[in-house]
Amino acid sequence: MASNGVNESESVTILSEIGRNGIIQPLLTDLYQITMAYAYWKSDKRDDIAVFDLYFRKNPFRGEFTLFAGLEECLKFLQHFSFSDSDISYIKSVLPKETENEFFEYLRSVNTDGITLYAIPEGTVVFPKVPLLIIQGPLPIVQLMETTMLNLINYASLVATNAARFRLAAGADKTLLEFGLRRAQGPDGGLSASRYCYMGGFDGTSNVLAGKMFGMPVRGTHAHAFVTSYSDLSEIKNRTIKRHNSSETVDFVNFCLKWQEKLVDTLDFLPDQVIQGELTAFICYAQAFPNRFLALIDTYDVIRSGLPNFCSVAMALHELGYHPLGIRLDSGDLAYLSKVVYAGFEKISERFDIPLFKNGMTIVASNDINEDTIHSLNQQGHAINSFGIGTHLVTCQKQPALGCVFKLVEVNKVPRIKLSEDMEKVTIPGRKLAYRLYGADGHALVDLMQQPHESAPVPGQRTLCRHPFNESKRAYVSPSTVEPLHTLYWKNGQLQQPFLSLQELREKAAKSLMSIRNDIKRTLNPTPYKVSVSAKLYSFIHDLWLEHAPIGELS
Repeated sequence: MASNGVNESESVTILSEIGRNGIIQPLLTDLYQITMAYAYWKSDKRDDIAVFDLYFRKNPFRGEFTLFAGLEECLKFLQHFSFSDSDISYIKSVLPKETENEFFEYLRSVNTDGITLYAIPEGTVVFPKVPLLIIQGPLPIVQLMETTMLNLINYASLVATNAARFRLAAGADKTLLEFGLRRAQGPDGGLSASRYCYMGGFDGTSNVLAGKMFGMPVRGTHAHAFVTSYSDLSEIKNRTIKRHNSSETVDFVNFCLKWQEKLVDTLDFLPDQVIQGELTAFICYAQAFPNRFLALIDTYDVIRSGLPNFCSVAMALHELGYHPLGIRLDSGDLAYLSKVVYAGFEKISERFDIPLFKNGMTIVASNDINEDTIHSLNQQGHAINSFGIGTHLVTCQKQPALGCVFKLVEVNKVPRIKLSEDMEKVTIPGRKLAYRLYGADGHALVDLMQQPHESAPVPGQRTLCRHPFNESKRAYVSPSTVEPLHTLYWKNGQLQQPFLSLQELREKAAKSLMSIRNDIKRTLNPTPYKVSVSAKLYSFIHDLWLEHAPIGELS
């Protein structure tokens, strides 16, 4: 069965009525953020102006790209950032008794008027080391935001990226449906998954609440329980159905039985092997949804029973003027069974001259499908044109987390650097702005980070791009187009950009993915995308590194 959800205007109304997620609040944080804030406050650093970068170090799923999601929720968090009286009372109960009362009055007064936030627009393909968010403001206040913002971006970007990878694997011509609510990490995880899977390229969800909240298409059929709940035709209390667009009532059961007899030779099945309870279930479901009849046909035996029973009911519906939709497979050899089903549809189409059965029937596959499953099906050849994907999509089993981090890069205009023996954990200090440089074919060539005072790259002019840490990796790039990646989203307590609708974010994500070369997006041995720094920023990083790195001594 299908539903179109709600239209754009209704969606806006629903979202405004529901408002923000009440769980997203300042107390959704780690205790050490609050203890650090107190230590900052006590050491008179409450007015220090800090800059933090939120970024990730490595692309997920052994891939070379990530789709950025979760920005809107971060901005809503800023809009409502304040501690309530009950919050203050609880914080008092978990901090030591000697904590000064003036600190709690300070917490009561904090707001986001002094916060400035730059971000890469949500729905953009992003890469390691490039800041997704650049947040500037009073050191204790920005510190208090770290955990919440990481929580809002890590999973959203991870599941959106997973959805985009499924879309790339399946191809643009297949319908992708998110069926993951029952396996998601709680109700909030289920709603987030539905939203960000749609943004990442899925066509619909089984999650009814997500459909209502976000205006997404909702899809679903029936379960095996529906089929096994029927035993025989005697359970059908009302055997009738009206012809489409007519008041004439006919005996629908007889129509179905008539078509069962007609299809014996065409589909080559034995009438005594067809499960009558399954036929009964299909008839009852078709009576309820004559124009949305899509049946699960693997409860007993796809070839001997499920397919003949579906086709008998579908042909009866077609004769009465209705439009059956297709079938779903949830077990077995999906490639083989889908081809058998399609071959049966082709035979019916040719014998009875019904193009619908050859060109218009949906074959949905569900059965614990992952990205590798789709690639395997593509290699085998199949007739599936729609995938229902749940567990491996919403739980991101191949990648437990994206691994975003929130690192201090400047205090009172003085750059800060974190050093590590692990090269990927060394931070790029100071305020930065990033640009994406495109080639003449429209594909992205490199992301370039610069210091704010540097002139932006100019199309047609040669720009030196350097690896942040490897001195031998450098190249001149002459871009055809230059795109500034960071946009001002929050300043002086006010949102600076309008929120995009979910549909607009979905379209933006699809467009951004198209700008990335296929060899970077491929599953097997993808080409790493180049993230670079300007010559001036390279020198600055390494001078600061030498300044802060201890000098060894031999004796």
